[in-house]
Amino acid sequence: MDRFKGKTALITGGTTGIGLATAKLFISEGARVIVTGRTAATIKSAQAELGDNAVVIHSDATSLPDMDALAEKVKKTFGKLDVLFVNAGYGRFIPFEAVTEEVYDEMLNLNAKGPYFIVQKLVPLMPEGSSVVFTTSMANVKAVAPLSAYGAAKAALRSITRSLAAELLPRGIRVNAVSPGPIESTAILQKVGMPKEAADQVYLQMAQSVPMKRLGQPDEIAKAVAFLAIDATYTTGIEIPVDGGWSQL
Repeated sequence: MDRFKGKTALITGGTTGIGLATAKLFISEGARVIVTGRTAATIKSAQAELGDNAVVIHSDATSLPDMDALAEKVKKTFGKLDVLFVNAGYGRFIPFEAVTEEVYDEMLNLNAKGPYFIVQKLVPLMPEGSSVVFTTSMANVKAVAPLSAYGAAKAALRSITRSLAAELLPRGIRVNAVSPGPIESTAILQKVGMPKEAADQVYLQMAQSVPMKRLGQPDEIAKAVAFLAIDATYTTGIEIPVDGGWSQL
């Protein structure tokens, strides 16, 4: 299908999970996509999966110099940017008493500061009618005990969504957020060093907490992102929960 033919998109944190599923959906609908990641193996595998309509590159979502280089890459490759999906991020499951300043700064830099500045870097390339979509989290409204720093960062990102929606409205740029619950196969917990067996147990417990009694699938989030990015032309400043009802029921 060609619903997104002629559209260009940048997806940060797009080599696995939600980002990769979203890249696949956009490409299947005719868009051209740049995807970023930080791990050589997943960058290589994502490029193989996505094919010629994607450019998959290394970029650190917390590095402002990397953001400058990324903006230049988008400019040279596309000339303009229709969709910016700011998806890179993860949380550390650490009890409040054990959170260090280093961990706190890591969570805020990755999940709030980085997203703020990547939009600042890319906005000059975004024409009227373009859009930004952030990945927030149900942890910004529901208490998840070992995720206090992550939840705080995602709550900040929810606020950023509203503020940038207001500031970018005169330019005709919409800004929204998708708020996932626990998602299957993203391997986020293993990325932050949790053994697979422990990660599986955490996800099992989370699934039991979700009113729908299951984990979400990456493509379920991707569909919500596509709606906000392309179809929701009369919508800005909102956050759509895609969490099996966890934040609502």
